[in-house]
Amino acid sequence: MREQVQTALFWLGLAGAVGVPAGLIASKQALLHSGRTVLLPLAPVDPRSLMQGDYMDLRYALAMDALQQSDTGPAWPERGAFRVRLDGDGVGTLVGLDKGAPLGPDEVRLKYRNVHSTPHIGAESYFFQEGQRAQFDHAAYGELRVGEDGTALLVGLRDRNRVAM
Repeated sequence: MREQVQTALFWLGLAGAVGVPAGLIASKQALLHSGRTVLLPLAPVDPRSLMQGDYMDLRYALAMDALQQSDTGPAWPERGAFRVRLDGDGVGTLVGLDKGAPLGPDEVRLKYRNVHSTPHIGAESYFFQEGQRAQFDHAAYGELRVGEDGTALLVGLRDRNRVAM
């Protein structure tokens, strides 16, 4: 009997170890295919990491705008969402904090989490091959796919003319 329980637990653990990552991958793939394209203006910082290779640490103008408009001071909720209005080119600008009201046809919900009193959307690093830094020095927009629930996935960078890099 004990051997049967151990065997069942082994298979259950194996199914979880394989199933959970597979589910996460499937949800990201679904977001890539069905998410709305949103371009957020960038303020890039030092693109270099000795341990990770070349990358660009991204800062979004939207997060900086949120800090300036905040009436909560440093006491940001740990998690929340922004309301973002998209122009005709898909460029997003901050409307304000999302309070759950219905979104307009030109608006999206964009989840954030509070990290050291700064809102992060979860797409703050863009990795590229070593030696490709010059290609990304002129990045002006982060291209994200945003799901209906506000989950964002960074899919690329664009230049000031909104051309994919």
